[in-house]
Amino acid sequence: MEGLIQNETKFSLRVDKDSKATEFRLFSTAPPHMRAFHLAWVSLFACFFSTFAIPPLIPVIRDNLNLTDSDIGNAGIASFCGSIISRLLMGPACDLFGPRLASSALSILTAPIVFATSLASSPRDFILLRFLIGFSIGNFVSNQYWMSSMFSGNVVGLANGFAAGWANVGSGATQLLMPLIYSYITSLGVASFTAWRVAFILPASLQLVTAWMVLYYGQDLPNGNCNHFRKVAEEDDASPKDSFLRILCLGLKNYRGWILALTYGFCFGVELTVDNIIAQYFYDRFNLKIQTAGAIAASFGLANFLARPIGGVISDEMGRRYGIRGRLWSLWVVQTMAGVLCVILGRVNSLSASFMVMCGFSLFVQAASGLTFGVVPFVSKRQASLSFIPILNLVSSIFLYNTDIMFFAGFTPFSKETGISVMGLMIIICTLPVTLLYFPQSGGMFCGPSMVNSQEDYCSLARGDAEEEQ
Repeated sequence: MEGLIQNETKFSLRVDKDSKATEFRLFSTAPPHMRAFHLAWVSLFACFFSTFAIPPLIPVIRDNLNLTDSDIGNAGIASFCGSIISRLLMGPACDLFGPRLASSALSILTAPIVFATSLASSPRDFILLRFLIGFSIGNFVSNQYWMSSMFSGNVVGLANGFAAGWANVGSGATQLLMPLIYSYITSLGVASFTAWRVAFILPASLQLVTAWMVLYYGQDLPNGNCNHFRKVAEEDDASPKDSFLRILCLGLKNYRGWILALTYGFCFGVELTVDNIIAQYFYDRFNLKIQTAGAIAASFGLANFLARPIGGVISDEMGRRYGIRGRLWSLWVVQTMAGVLCVILGRVNSLSASFMVMCGFSLFVQAASGLTFGVVPFVSKRQASLSFIPILNLVSSIFLYNTDIMFFAGFTPFSKETGISVMGLMIIICTLPVTLLYFPQSGGMFCGPSMVNSQEDYCSLARGDAEEEQ
């Protein structure tokens, strides 16, 4: 009791026994919880801005570097390959060094590569740079890891939704701003092929500034940084000492992780795919100016400001009313609707209709990402005396290791319009496995729980079975 009183007086927000916040105040900057939230989304915003700064300028870059459609497609694939590798590595990095150091280090290491974009002189350089810049998106893992370390289960869906949603706005902001920056530079009399190179100073500088902010003002956990708690854990004989390899093997055997990985690949993975192709799609199909195509493409990414957080809000609200069943049903309905709208997007032929359908599609597919992370924290719920839980490494890595397979939809032998419709069908089909998710203590979409002991804590990814908390 004394510990709880001390916790309540120590923090500006109400907290649980692990010092995780049980409330979420969006416009507060109170340390450490809300300060971590704002640092996390701002830092990831800069990474999204850098990663997607290239697509809106593709019409100019392809003329300068003599890029073919194949080169552009390969560069996009390379970018996603880089992001997948970095996501896998970021999980262990967060465990070893904490999300603060892992996030800032990755941003600082990739910022010079963004600067180097201005030096590209061949298709090979272009593809290599896109691969390396894609690594910065690994900060998505540290973003969600950080939120799961700071916020309790009753608001973690909301925190994850806002942290990732506001960060993803960077992919829309860059679609809007990079063409404007390019146009402004050319208006000063700078040659077109030089102007697009100069424009990359902004995203690289933004990434460096936010990285240093995270490093100096951030804190890994409510009660301190990970290095301190790691030392405590090593001295505490009661602390879990499972090796990462053992936890990984047990986690890979769990079908829930694979289903959610697939589901996430067809919401967030699709979103990243569209971010890469949408400006060029509107530019080529409707013969628009580069600024107009960029503005239309920007509206897709900017919808994250509300769409993904709304997904988190819906998940938490449905969870309060109907438990895990409500979270799963809302995820399935919203993501299926995203698939339907994606099919329609590839079929409509007018600019106005395409824009309206795209806006609806963006709202649903981004809300689905927030809904997915409303389910994620409940897959592994091991309670520990420390907020530093190594199992989060596995959770983050598996769920963020989406294959981004739908990226290839824009670069198949089909036309881009047909590819987009096929992508929509795949979203619908690959969302169906959500109906198979079942948690013994919480139930599933169609069945109630099989465990009635409220003291039991389902630790599927940690141990592969349920364990009773003492």
